[in-house]
Amino acid sequence: MCGLKGELHRSLQATRQALVSRLEGLGEYDLRRPMTPTGTNLLGLVKHMADLEYIYLGASFGRTLPPWDKSYPEAEMWVRPEESSQHILSLYQQACVHADLTITQLGLDAPGSVAHWDEDDRNTTLGAMLVNMIWETAQHAGHADVIRELIDGRAGPDHDQVLTTAGWQNYLAQVQAAADTFKAR
Repeated sequence: MCGLKGELHRSLQATRQALVSRLEGLGEYDLRRPMTPTGTNLLGLVKHMADLEYIYLGASFGRTLPPWDKSYPEAEMWVRPEESSQHILSLYQQACVHADLTITQLGLDAPGSVAHWDEDDRNTTLGAMLVNMIWETAQHAGHADVIRELIDGRAGPDHDQVLTTAGWQNYLAQVQAAADTFKAR
C-alpha cells in the first residue's frame, strides 16, 4: 500500500504498537490496577481499543464482527478477573487484523456509517475513520505512557535519548520550582 492510504495505515499500526508496548514486562496486577480517579488502567485501554477497532473499522463498513461479549457494557475499560491479559491482547490483535482487512479492501472514499453517532453525523468514509482511529489510538497510547510511568517510572521509548537520569532529576527540580512559585498564591 502506498500513497496517503498507506501512510495512514502505517501511522495507525505505529500507534497500535506504541499502546501495546507500554504493557511489556508488567504483571497482572499492574496491568489491571486503576491509576486515575476514573479507573484508567493499561489492560482496560487495550480492551477499549479492540472495541473501537471492531466498530469503527469493521461494523461501520458492513463487516461481520466476531462474537463479542457485551453482557457487561460498563466493563469496557476494565478487565474482569476471569479475562486473562493474554485473552485481551489476543482480542486486540484480532481486532486489528479485522480492521486491516477493511483498510486493504476498501478505498479511502468508501462510505461507512457509525451507528452510535448522531444521525446527522453518522455517515463517514474510510479515510475519515482512519484519521479518527489514529487519533483515538494515539490518545490512548499517551494515556498508557503516563500510566506506565506512574506504575514503575518507565517513561516512553525516547526517554533516555532526551536526558540522562541526572538530567531528568534536574529537569524535574526546575519544573517543581516553577510550580512552587504559585503554591502560596
